[in-house]
Amino acid sequence: MKIKAEDEKKLVFDILTKWGLNKENATIVADATLDADLKGFTSHGLGRFPQYIRGIEHQTININADIKIEKETEAIALINGNLTFGQVSAYKAMKIAIKKAKKLGIAAVGTHNSNHFGVTGFYSDLALKESLIGITIANTEPAIAPLGGKTPVLGTNPIAISIPSEKTYIATDMATASSARGKLLEAQRKGHEISEGIGLDKNGIPTTDPTEALKGSILPFGGHKGYALAFMIEILTGPLVGAGYGTGVCGTADTSVKCTKGDLFIAIDPDKFVGKDIFEKETEKFVEEIRETTPNTVVPGDIESKKVSAHKDTGLQIDSKLHKTLTEICEKLDLNFNDYLCEK
Repeated sequence: MKIKAEDEKKLVFDILTKWGLNKENATIVADATLDADLKGFTSHGLGRFPQYIRGIEHQTININADIKIEKETEAIALINGNLTFGQVSAYKAMKIAIKKAKKLGIAAVGTHNSNHFGVTGFYSDLALKESLIGITIANTEPAIAPLGGKTPVLGTNPIAISIPSEKTYIATDMATASSARGKLLEAQRKGHEISEGIGLDKNGIPTTDPTEALKGSILPFGGHKGYALAFMIEILTGPLVGAGYGTGVCGTADTSVKCTKGDLFIAIDPDKFVGKDIFEKETEKFVEEIRETTPNTVVPGDIESKKVSAHKDTGLQIDSKLHKTLTEICEKLDLNFNDYLCEK
């Protein structure tokens, strides 16, 4: 079963507006959902969408809420998401950071009291689209055990960086764990095993069973290096922005409870440094050097760019369990999920 990109966006929009979300915010959530799937991050796209519907049902996502700026300076803002959709809070936070950075050269906006926002790179890309460097980090419910331990304390804590260049899409978006939790949830849904070296069961024994790894812990990438990066992000998106941290973070996977995660969005304007044109030209020269000296290599963003092009042409795959769940969601709203599919 497949769905075309424009129909996936319409599906998400139609479901959310049926629930009562305003059109502006429904469009933001739909764009973020589609962005994840087009780039190949299916664990954070339509496959994650039913989680948000459960959040609405449990009232841990407030469809009528909007963000509140609690503190603000020329270069900084602290936002209370008021339990709105994480995508809405994150989108508006990065837009504020972009506006401030265009004036001052750099800006940072933190958020708390929000929700899971999908794929991290969607927000760093917002800055890139306006010729700014974008950086997004977030924490999540505990999934990584401290080095030498087996009890999860840190989240998979993603980081995304997007950099403007003359021609090339340059971006990285990754968890600080060996795998994002969403990929384990997706493997669990599909009945797939995970690769070795990703997870430990509750007894600290390596496992390829995603269910056991979700009960246990996910290993940090690169051993102590991934652990250290996850640790630092935990602080920058917890204590710094007034959000939960460590075992105090919940609600990013289980939407039956209030979400206590935090996020930080940074925008940097190259025009205030060496100048926009010089920066983008020199960045592109570096990309060319990489490609010339290392044939057939890729730069960060190449894989995602290819997947976006391919998925726009071929459509996006829907597995049978996701099809069943989305069908049930649509039926409750007098929508027919099959009407959105291009291949049944």
